[in-house]
Amino acid sequence: MTLNEINDLVKECGSASLGFLDKNGNPSIRRVFSTWHKGLGGHLISTNTSSMHTQTLLENNKACLYFVNCKTFQGVCLTGTATVHFDHEHKAMLWNEGDEIYYSKGVDDEDYCVIEFQADYGRYYSYDNIGDISAEELTEFDKGAVYKNYKTN
Repeated sequence: MTLNEINDLVKECGSASLGFLDKNGNPSIRRVFSTWHKGLGGHLISTNTSSMHTQTLLENNKACLYFVNCKTFQGVCLTGTATVHFDHEHKAMLWNEGDEIYYSKGVDDEDYCVIEFQADYGRYYSYDNIGDISAEELTEFDKGAVYKNYKTN
Protein backbone atom coordinates (compact mmCIF):
# COMPACT_ATOMS: atom_id res chain seq x y z
CA MET A 1 0.00 0.00 0.00
CA THR A 2 1.19 3.50 -0.74
CA LEU A 3 0.89 6.31 1.79
CA ASN A 4 -1.85 7.84 -0.37
CA GLU A 5 -3.80 4.56 -0.29
CA ILE A 6 -3.36 4.34 3.49
CA ASN A 7 -4.50 7.94 3.85
CA ASP A 8 -7.61 7.18 1.76
CA LEU A 9 -8.35 4.20 4.02
CA VAL A 10 -8.15 6.42 7.12
CA LYS A 11 -10.38 9.11 5.61
CA GLU A 12 -13.02 6.56 4.57
CA CYS A 13 -13.23 4.68 7.88
CA GLY A 14 -15.13 7.21 10.03
CA SER A 15 -14.08 5.39 13.18
CA ALA A 16 -11.02 3.79 14.70
CA SER A 17 -10.00 1.63 17.62
CA LEU A 18 -8.12 3.63 20.26
CA GLY A 19 -5.63 1.52 22.17
CA PHE A 20 -4.15 2.59 25.52
CA LEU A 21 -2.94 1.20 28.83
CA ASP A 22 -5.45 1.39 31.66
CA LYS A 23 -4.55 2.56 35.18
CA ASN A 24 -3.32 -0.97 36.02
CA GLY A 25 -1.09 -1.11 32.95
CA ASN A 26 -3.39 -3.49 31.08
CA PRO A 27 -4.12 -2.97 27.38
CA SER A 28 -7.56 -1.60 26.59
CA ILE A 29 -9.37 -0.59 23.41
CA ARG A 30 -12.27 1.77 22.71
CA ARG A 31 -14.05 2.36 19.42
CA VAL A 32 -14.09 6.09 18.65
CA PHE A 33 -15.42 8.26 15.86
CA SER A 34 -12.48 9.72 13.99
CA THR A 35 -13.32 11.88 10.99
CA TRP A 36 -10.95 14.82 11.56
CA HIS A 37 -7.48 14.19 10.14
CA LYS A 38 -4.34 16.19 9.42
CA GLY A 39 -2.58 14.12 6.83
CA LEU A 40 -1.83 10.63 8.06
CA GLY A 41 -0.31 11.49 11.43
CA GLY A 42 -2.79 13.84 13.13
CA HIS A 43 -6.29 12.84 14.29
CA LEU A 44 -8.97 14.49 16.45
CA ILE A 45 -11.56 12.60 18.51
CA SER A 46 -14.43 14.15 20.46
CA THR A 47 -15.30 12.26 23.63
CA ASN A 48 -16.36 12.45 27.26
CA THR A 49 -14.00 13.94 29.83
CA SER A 50 -15.32 11.42 32.36
CA SER A 51 -14.61 8.37 30.18
CA MET A 52 -12.00 5.88 31.33
CA HIS A 53 -9.89 6.29 28.20
CA THR A 54 -9.73 10.07 28.62
CA GLN A 55 -8.82 9.85 32.30
CA THR A 56 -6.18 7.22 31.56
CA LEU A 57 -4.67 9.24 28.69
CA LEU A 58 -4.29 12.21 31.05
CA GLU A 59 -1.98 9.99 33.14
CA ASN A 60 -0.21 8.11 30.32
CA ASN A 61 -0.50 9.64 26.86
CA LYS A 62 0.93 6.68 24.92
CA ALA A 63 -1.71 5.32 22.55
CA CYS A 64 -2.42 3.80 19.16
CA LEU A 65 -5.16 4.19 16.58
CA TYR A 66 -6.16 1.31 14.33
CA PHE A 67 -8.15 2.02 11.17
CA VAL A 68 -9.49 -0.99 9.26
CA ASN A 69 -11.62 -1.85 6.26
CA CYS A 70 -12.79 -5.42 6.89
CA LYS A 71 -14.23 -5.75 3.39
CA THR A 72 -10.89 -5.16 1.68
CA PHE A 73 -8.76 -6.63 4.50
CA GLN A 74 -6.70 -3.45 4.83
CA GLY A 75 -5.67 -1.70 8.01
CA VAL A 76 -3.14 0.62 9.56
CA CYS A 77 -2.02 0.87 13.17
CA LEU A 78 -0.56 4.23 14.11
CA THR A 79 1.39 4.50 17.36
CA GLY A 80 2.03 7.78 19.14
CA THR A 81 0.75 10.12 21.82
CA ALA A 82 -2.60 11.60 22.78
CA THR A 83 -3.20 15.09 24.14
CA VAL A 84 -6.53 15.89 25.78
CA HIS A 85 -7.86 19.38 24.98
CA PHE A 86 -10.47 21.18 27.07
CA ASP A 87 -10.33 24.58 25.32
CA HIS A 88 -13.27 26.11 23.49
CA GLU A 89 -11.40 26.28 20.16
CA HIS A 90 -10.84 22.51 19.84
CA LYS A 91 -14.29 21.66 21.18
CA ALA A 92 -16.05 24.13 18.85
CA MET A 93 -14.18 22.78 15.83
CA LEU A 94 -15.59 19.26 16.36
CA TRP A 95 -19.03 20.34 17.61
CA ASN A 96 -21.98 19.17 15.50
CA GLU A 97 -25.59 20.26 15.57
CA GLY A 98 -27.39 17.76 17.76
CA ASP A 99 -24.42 17.07 20.07
CA GLU A 100 -26.52 18.60 22.85
CA ILE A 101 -28.06 15.16 23.26
CA TYR A 102 -24.69 14.01 24.64
CA TYR A 103 -23.50 17.29 26.17
CA SER A 104 -26.53 19.16 27.53
CA LYS A 105 -24.53 22.27 28.44
CA GLY A 106 -23.36 22.75 24.86
CA VAL A 107 -19.90 23.13 23.42
CA ASP A 108 -18.41 24.22 26.74
CA ASP A 109 -19.88 21.28 28.70
CA GLU A 110 -17.22 20.15 31.20
CA ASP A 111 -17.80 16.50 30.21
CA TYR A 112 -16.88 17.25 26.57
CA CYS A 113 -13.27 17.23 25.39
CA VAL A 114 -11.16 16.53 22.31
CA ILE A 115 -8.34 14.02 22.09
CA GLU A 116 -5.61 14.92 19.63
CA PHE A 117 -3.63 11.89 18.54
CA GLN A 118 -0.24 12.38 16.92
CA ALA A 119 1.36 9.35 15.30
CA ASP A 120 5.07 8.69 15.71
CA TYR A 121 5.11 5.73 13.33
CA GLY A 122 2.82 3.09 11.89
CA ARG A 123 2.40 -0.36 10.39
CA TYR A 124 -0.01 -1.20 7.59
CA TYR A 125 -1.59 -4.47 6.58
CA SER A 126 -3.46 -5.70 3.53
CA TYR A 127 -4.26 -9.04 1.96
CA ASP A 128 -1.02 -8.89 -0.04
CA ASN A 129 1.25 -6.44 1.77
CA ILE A 130 2.64 -5.52 5.19
CA GLY A 131 4.99 -2.64 5.93
CA ASP A 132 6.16 0.04 8.28
CA ILE A 133 5.65 3.80 8.15
CA SER A 134 8.55 5.71 9.66
CA ALA A 135 8.42 9.00 11.54
CA GLU A 136 10.25 10.60 8.62
CA GLU A 137 7.67 9.34 6.12
CA LEU A 138 4.81 10.66 8.27
CA THR A 139 6.48 14.06 8.62
CA GLU A 140 7.09 14.35 4.89
CA PHE A 141 3.60 13.13 3.95
CA ASP A 142 1.91 15.52 6.41
CA LYS A 143 3.84 18.64 5.35
CA GLY A 144 1.40 21.51 4.92
CA ALA A 145 -1.60 19.44 6.04
CA VAL A 146 -4.31 21.02 8.19
CA TYR A 147 -7.13 19.40 10.12
CA LYS A 148 -10.09 18.61 7.90
CA ASN A 149 -13.36 16.79 8.58
CA TYR A 150 -13.87 13.78 6.32
CA LYS A 151 -17.33 12.99 7.70
CA THR A 152 -18.97 10.50 5.35
CA ASN A 153 -22.64 11.48 5.70
